[in-house]
Amino acid sequence: MKAAQPIRTRPGFFRRWLTLGTIGVRMMFFDRLKLLGTLFGVVFAVVLGNFQVGTFLALLFKNRMFVENAVADVWITPPGTRQFQGGSPLNDAQLNRARSTPGVAWAEPLVLQTAQLKLPNGGSEPVSLVGTRAPRFAGGPWNLVAGETEALLQPDAVFFEDSEREKFGGLNLGSVRELSGHHVRAVGFTWGLLPFAPAFAFAEQTLAREILKQPAGSHTFLMVGAAPGVSPVELRERLQRELPDTRVMTRDEYLSEILTYILTATQIGMSFGLSTFMGLLVGLITVALSMFSSVVDNMRQFGTIKAIGATTGDLGRLLFVQAIVYGVVGSLVGLGLMAAMVQGIRNAQLTPILPNLAVGITFTLMIGVCLLASVLALVRLRKLEPAMVFR
Repeated sequence: MKAAQPIRTRPGFFRRWLTLGTIGVRMMFFDRLKLLGTLFGVVFAVVLGNFQVGTFLALLFKNRMFVENAVADVWITPPGTRQFQGGSPLNDAQLNRARSTPGVAWAEPLVLQTAQLKLPNGGSEPVSLVGTRAPRFAGGPWNLVAGETEALLQPDAVFFEDSEREKFGGLNLGSVRELSGHHVRAVGFTWGLLPFAPAFAFAEQTLAREILKQPAGSHTFLMVGAAPGVSPVELRERLQRELPDTRVMTRDEYLSEILTYILTATQIGMSFGLSTFMGLLVGLITVALSMFSSVVDNMRQFGTIKAIGATTGDLGRLLFVQAIVYGVVGSLVGLGLMAAMVQGIRNAQLTPILPNLAVGITFTLMIGVCLLASVLALVRLRKLEPAMVFR
């Protein structure tokens, strides 16, 4: 009888991945306490990082909301404008030149100024009164929770912010208030229109000028719509040549300018940006340490696998699969918790924003961090002696 010959062939590529991946997953579930500890690290990083980023994006949105929601393709602003805030007033001559510029479908003035709302108890609260022109109403209102935009055509009609109703003395539809010495009536409410300035209120432009005592030929901004087939960039260039004493920006350029200003010239960008970065860094370090400690705690098991013939490449496959599982499962749980938190704390003042891009980045980043931690662990395993399992 012939003696049995040793097996000299090695399993194929996919077979090795399947085998080592299965072993890696089983090792994870063998010690469920360590599994939960490592997953907690990933979930903690996802929730912490996304909450910081979501709150930061919400703060940015508060500054950019008006430009984002107005229907203008191009904005004509006072010189030096970097945020949504009035400067030296524009005039009718500039408005007429804008309207006569080739490629302009329409051009409308916008009035924006702070007004004082007198409360029933004798106090007062500021509002950012927006004068928007009928019938286009290019400057809002939007996010309506009560009333129709056309109600602004009624005498002394004003839209107020719904979340500020109690602050404004129990304001309801039909309530009459004194706004900078002018009696007005609430005909509708918006939701969430709370910039860092006082809450937005909206009136038809003629009424807004009466309340703000602003002459008919004085405008805070000019909003322009591009004719079909004309790009906003091309139209901006034409308008800038016609109006060299103003600053003309497309909608996207204006949004970008506001973002740049917030990040570079305000405490929001510096302090909150730093806290967001630190939150992400702490979360990522937590994930890396959790992954690495999980490997270190299972050194004998890895030694056993190496003792029965596994190569360093095989251990790399095992760790790769574990990293993918930790990253995917931890991200799913963390994003689920984050979504529940956003719904639970949703309010008009500040609600974290979790865009789809953040979800994709979270998955990519968490899997990348887990893979990096597995690579660091693999460096440690390369020096592992299989004989350690016999000691």
